[in-house]
Amino acid sequence: MKAQSGPDFSILADKAFQKLYQNPDECINYSLSILNSDQNIEHKIVLRNIISQAYVLKGDYVQSVNIANQQEEFQEKKNLSYFMQIFGDYNLADQYQNLDLYNQSQIIISNLLSDNKLLKTEDKKMRITVAKLYQLQALNFGIGRNQALALQNLQKSDQYIDNQNEENKIISFENKIFRSTYLLRQNKLEEAKKIISGVISSLEKQKNQPLLSALAYEDLSRYYFMKGDYHEAINQLEKGLSKIENLPFNCLKSKIYASLSKNYFALHNDEKYHEYNSLYTDLKTKIDANTKEGIRYIVKLVENSQNKNLEFQRQNQSSRLWILISAFSLIIISLIIYFFSLKSKNKDLKKQFEFFEKQKKKEKTIPIHVNVPKEEEILTVTKDSNKISKEKEDEILQKLEEWEESDQYLNKSMSLSMLSAQMGINTKYLSEVINNNKEKNFNGYINELRINHIANLLKTDSTYLNYKVSYLAEYSGFSSHSAFTTIFKSVTGMSPNAYIQEISKSRTS
Repeated sequence: MKAQSGPDFSILADKAFQKLYQNPDECINYSLSILNSDQNIEHKIVLRNIISQAYVLKGDYVQSVNIANQQEEFQEKKNLSYFMQIFGDYNLADQYQNLDLYNQSQIIISNLLSDNKLLKTEDKKMRITVAKLYQLQALNFGIGRNQALALQNLQKSDQYIDNQNEENKIISFENKIFRSTYLLRQNKLEEAKKIISGVISSLEKQKNQPLLSALAYEDLSRYYFMKGDYHEAINQLEKGLSKIENLPFNCLKSKIYASLSKNYFALHNDEKYHEYNSLYTDLKTKIDANTKEGIRYIVKLVENSQNKNLEFQRQNQSSRLWILISAFSLIIISLIIYFFSLKSKNKDLKKQFEFFEKQKKKEKTIPIHVNVPKEEEILTVTKDSNKISKEKEDEILQKLEEWEESDQYLNKSMSLSMLSAQMGINTKYLSEVINNNKEKNFNGYINELRINHIANLLKTDSTYLNYKVSYLAEYSGFSSHSAFTTIFKSVTGMSPNAYIQEISKSRTS
């Protein structure tokens, strides 16, 4: 078997990758036509990765994981080249990242990028894979609010790009768009605008780059939103939406719908706000449901601690694995939101006092650098251990403190099993630590984080005082207006509307 793809296949794969950014459905059909006629195992792995990414862009995470999960015989895998083993690990890291399992993705990438042989390679296919690894790591750090490290990784990614084929050019454009995003988050507005405007100008000359163009316009709209120019922000969003309106880029469409509803709300245009908020809610609900199913699928992975080449395992591997999978699936399916009962008026007043006192004492927090857990800690179950050790408890508490800084609890799909997977901690231990140290179950813990977050935004950003409670509920990750209102009162001692009135009074007094 050849160590690397031949020149003919390289041209076909590059064309498939280009179609990925033009129309996911066409990309899938084109790649499948090659896949069905090509018997080379390494070619199949590359094509499946492209098809998997196409399903991600559509918001179909189940099919994405499914296509990546298709395996060759073990004997054949041992013949894979070094490049393809690296590529396989990149593919798994990408799957983890798509399903919000950022720590798992970071672990794999950190292990790969510690290999000097990989970093010093002159092989073109290897170099673009390294560029993708650094880009993926940048996204992981960006999710964790570490913009500085995100920008550093994008810079490293650029060093491995040569712009000699379409894949290299597309990765280069993506890096510029992501760089603009992180600069905006650092409040470097004009620097960000200069980069993204240059990207849009270049893409418009190329014509057939709908996804990248829409992504760039969406990014530029954030600049205008932060400047308070909501009309121009809407103009940029509409330009972006026009590029993909008839294409199945559902994840990006969802983001654009959300941004349009936010801008129309700021302009007090209720009709347009409800129109786009409805489109966003419907699409996001479908994507969230598919994400949960994708997570259920991906927990079937088994980490091989003796071999750094992590890969998807067969579903019928062993009865013990099935027990673990069933447990995770059961938790995901059966998790429901428990509502705190309403307190009496006296208890409400006491709770209001305690809540505002707590807010006064709360200092501004500095983003904490996320410590990447060791590989052998991933999804491990300790044998013969009914009681968690003090060292393990302290370690889990530290990880919880770091996680609380990331705002990932605002994700509506967040569940105990998802959090345990992200942290690489056994679900039972995580639940026990939360119950013992936070004095509430997981649902109570995450709901209080969400309420404290939105309460702080209402207090520090006057824009949020104008938002309707339904929008605040959706923004903070609650499934319904009523759930948000009930839990808000259980945490603060007052309804959202009463809290907003109190904040408004304090601003005018």
